[in-house]
Amino acid sequence: MSQKFFLYARKSIDVEDKQVLSIDAQLTELREYAKRENIEISAEFVEKQSAKIPGRPIFNKLLNDIEKFGGNILAWHPDRLARNSVDGGRVIYLLDTGKLASLKFPTFWCDSTSQGKFMLNMAFGQSKYYVDSLSENTKRGLRQKVRMGIFPSQAPIGYINDSRTKTIVVEKKKSRVIRLAFERYVKGNERLEDISNFLAKNGISTRSRKRISKTRVAYILANPFYVGLFNYAKELHEGKHEPIISKKLFDEAQEMLKFRGQPERKPQNEPQPYCGLISCASCGMMITGEYKVKKQKNGNVHNYTYYHCTKKSKTTKCPEPCIRQEELDRQLSSEIQKVSLPKDWAEELLKMAEKDFNNSAPSLTASVKERETRLLVISQKLERLLNGYLDQVIDEQDYRLQKGKLLLQKKSLQEEMTSLSHKQNDWLEPMQKWIKEAQNINGIARDNNFFAKKVVAKEIFGSNLLLQNKSVRASAPKILNSFGKMGGNQWDALRASHLLASKKPLSSILVGGTGLESVTSSMSTTRSNQLS
Repeated sequence: MSQKFFLYARKSIDVEDKQVLSIDAQLTELREYAKRENIEISAEFVEKQSAKIPGRPIFNKLLNDIEKFGGNILAWHPDRLARNSVDGGRVIYLLDTGKLASLKFPTFWCDSTSQGKFMLNMAFGQSKYYVDSLSENTKRGLRQKVRMGIFPSQAPIGYINDSRTKTIVVEKKKSRVIRLAFERYVKGNERLEDISNFLAKNGISTRSRKRISKTRVAYILANPFYVGLFNYAKELHEGKHEPIISKKLFDEAQEMLKFRGQPERKPQNEPQPYCGLISCASCGMMITGEYKVKKQKNGNVHNYTYYHCTKKSKTTKCPEPCIRQEELDRQLSSEIQKVSLPKDWAEELLKMAEKDFNNSAPSLTASVKERETRLLVISQKLERLLNGYLDQVIDEQDYRLQKGKLLLQKKSLQEEMTSLSHKQNDWLEPMQKWIKEAQNINGIARDNNFFAKKVVAKEIFGSNLLLQNKSVRASAPKILNSFGKMGGNQWDALRASHLLASKKPLSSILVGGTGLESVTSSMSTTRSNQLS
């Protein structure tokens, strides 16, 4: 007479089940084994779940039924039943109580004798040991990948995991979109929601094909992976993957995230074009715009836009009156026109730039050596920091914090050295482009495009525009009191040149004694300072 058995087949997607037969293969083998051994299968239980931890619903139902009604189990191997001590102990306990009459495995001998239960217990223990050791080996392998500079997880958007080389490589199309997203955001006129829309329009979505949320956009913009670093186990590490943005652009994005990280408040009125551009000269608060509609008794309707101080200072009662948008626009256009680069100045600057371009090799070599020295100092600091951590002089939190700061500094220096060593004299083309832009701002000032004027005004004046007594003025440029020295930016230098044009020769206004290259290097000063 044949015995009735419950057939149980299981396979998970975890690493420890990689070499195990598929569920279909297990079912085929077990059915053939049952036929050979004259075993009658009363029911089949199939489960796709890991056995590392207790809680498998189908397996629990099988044991509950056996506990109530008794029965036998047929499985491919003991590790199909349990890889943890709780489930394994429960199976052996059911054997002890006699409710589980017997176990059959095509690949393992077991009966309900003391010797059989001892062997079964060993098989369960071996299965658990295999899982535990595999987990430790996996973690050890991940730590080794981190030490090698390889991010041991799924690559972020803009990269792909190369299964052939086990590395992370740039995905050209998406990486260009991510770079553009950074560049658009640091300009200061787009919100996280706007960047989300930009990514959606360019086919960038989550792995589940969903739209990237504002929170996810902020995470992308704050992810150091894009500059060649990565966070793992709450610690910053150097990566071997190729950066897709510069460290400078990343820093600008962090400044902008910090600047715009205030809680969003719903405005009482629709924001006007010049909001966030000008400060009140009396109390220091920002100037805001307000749209008004005036309806007369005769039916005429007049639309006005006024700009005035937000009057949010807790210490100063601001007396400043409001100003009409038309008058503000006229004055702002006049201020922009004052900074336009005259044609003769542009021609002289181009000549001097080309001359300096041909004679900049010595200064380039000196700059590289200076950065090499600073890089060596940072490497020494990192080594001392690690020794202090290993000697338990420095706690883990301080170690991670200081290491992160030093790695960011190291990345900036490495990027500067790469730019100096492999892209020699790359300052000339940006300067030529800026000279052309500076000559064209007259046209923007005369145009009626308020948004374009705001962008240009941000570039030129930064946060130095003030409103007082219905009059817009720009505070003195940063470079004015130390002309010819490093300080300010290219627009500050041009504004200072206009102010000094009537007092000094043209040559002394255009460039100081250090040459054009050192001055023009300040043109790449982070734009975040201008937008703050």
